[in-house]
Amino acid sequence: MLKRLLLFFVFCTLLLLAAPALTQDVKEKKEEPAKVEAPKTREEIETEKVKARAAELTKDINQADTAWMMVSTAFVLFMVPGLALFYAGMVRRKNVLATMMHSMVALAVVGVFWVAIGYSLAFGDPLITVGTMGSVLGFSKKLVFMQGVNPYDVLPGNGIPVYLHMAYQGMFAIITPALISGAIAERIRFKPYCLFLILWITLVYCPLAHAVWAMDFWTAAADAGTNAVGILGKMSALDFAGGTVVHIAAGFSALAAILILPKRVGYPEHAMHPNSMVLTLTGAGLLWFGWFGFNAGSGLQCSALATTAFIATQCGAAAGGLIWMVAEWVQRGKPTALGLASGIVAGLVAVTPAAGFVLPCGGLAIGAIAGIVCYLVVTFKPKFGYDDSLDAFGVHGVGGFLGAVLTGVFCYQWDFIYPLVGQPGMLVNGDLKQVEIQLIAATGSAVLAFVVSAILIKVIDVVIGFMVTPEEETQGLDQIEHGEAGFDFGYGYDTAPAISSTQPKSAIVPPVGSKFQVIVEGAKESDLIKVWSDLCQPSATSAPEFKAVYPFVTTVQGNRFKFRGGDQNAMKENLKKLFEKSLKCSLQVKIEA
Repeated sequence: MLKRLLLFFVFCTLLLLAAPALTQDVKEKKEEPAKVEAPKTREEIETEKVKARAAELTKDINQADTAWMMVSTAFVLFMVPGLALFYAGMVRRKNVLATMMHSMVALAVVGVFWVAIGYSLAFGDPLITVGTMGSVLGFSKKLVFMQGVNPYDVLPGNGIPVYLHMAYQGMFAIITPALISGAIAERIRFKPYCLFLILWITLVYCPLAHAVWAMDFWTAAADAGTNAVGILGKMSALDFAGGTVVHIAAGFSALAAILILPKRVGYPEHAMHPNSMVLTLTGAGLLWFGWFGFNAGSGLQCSALATTAFIATQCGAAAGGLIWMVAEWVQRGKPTALGLASGIVAGLVAVTPAAGFVLPCGGLAIGAIAGIVCYLVVTFKPKFGYDDSLDAFGVHGVGGFLGAVLTGVFCYQWDFIYPLVGQPGMLVNGDLKQVEIQLIAATGSAVLAFVVSAILIKVIDVVIGFMVTPEEETQGLDQIEHGEAGFDFGYGYDTAPAISSTQPKSAIVPPVGSKFQVIVEGAKESDLIKVWSDLCQPSATSAPEFKAVYPFVTTVQGNRFKFRGGDQNAMKENLKKLFEKSLKCSLQVKIEA
């Protein structure tokens, strides 16, 4: 008790001692004069107004969505050099550069066309309609060269600028016609191909893009940008990232091209061996990388929808590559790099229309089915007799059509996003309705692409000629069309000599004999090519006539055998005896200088 009293006394004493100081501090604070803020300068007032206006103009832009879509746009652009490498590795060395140019030139030709008018035709207000069913082509004057759009204008119903949507969709327009070039590689001229790019984008791609993806973006309605206006979009056809617009359109246009234009010289009698599987595998890897932007970016937002498409893309590519490789391994005894690369692309193609609407297991199933179906189509290509140089139809046409239909089997309608995305598929509700819709949309897209492309290719071929001559094809398109070489393995100096010399230089390669050609008549060219191919195979014994002519033959084209060096009459007589002995018929042989 005594201790408590003592502590209380000490506390009271300290409080009395501190009271005057606290009171004084309060008085001093009360006596301080109030601070008066200095008036704002004119510059400060204008700055605040500018900040407020900027904030008001950009308040509807979603920064996360915009950042993701800018990255996705760059991803899709990166697919173009990936496609160029993928195709370039599969052609012969003399056509590497020309094949890459078919892909890369689309960046320039279609890139300018898209900004000028392509975006307006594909995503403008409905211009050509089919009754109340929807429109098949659009046009908005303000979208021509983007003259009526401000940098801060937001795409209605979304959180990204209109400029960004135009750029992203432009990448799709660029790579789609480049896919077609794979079907007719190694035999077409560059100028008519550039003309074909513009006409095809105008008459095939823009109408299909509008029919599938166009929305009521430019209306004044409160829900603008959420209602489909295109004929396929209004019938609830699902195409998340381009199964119909990109792959079916490119694949069936490729089919039209290979049926109308002649085959490569020597196909299918002569094997056309790829020049570099290193390029093809690298290209496949770049395509896989860029495809994440191609598919996951098509939701136009950074959200769970993008994640769904991202994972489905990975699953489809992996399953497609695995199944193709295993099928080839079982049938041929060895897995090839070309098979793996082709399977990866087939899986990516097939999962594209379904990417945002399916679970990971759906992506795996679609990729696996595409891997085996596309493999069978490509395997039986020689039996059908068409020259699909780099399997553009077999992978993109067949894979795209298959993926579009299978979307109706595995798709879901997601309730984690509004407006709701997707439709319930056959495995969800047991109803074939969505499969039927997908089949109608895929068939309509295929027919439109095939018919219009066939007309365009035929007209261009008749008017200015689509093909190089057989002689030019034999020499190679790198030199004929571009005057360059994709890979220069010839002799030459890396640097110029420091001083010039008047002394003659020794030849790096000894000079060779004169050029001439021997023409064999009286037999089918296919029979001559077959006999010559058989004779060129490794053998323990060879006919003496073959041994006499073989060292001097440079190229064989149909019934024309080109020589460099050797006695002309001796070459003529030996070649005649050789073929008459093999074909057991009389032949006429003549020499042309």
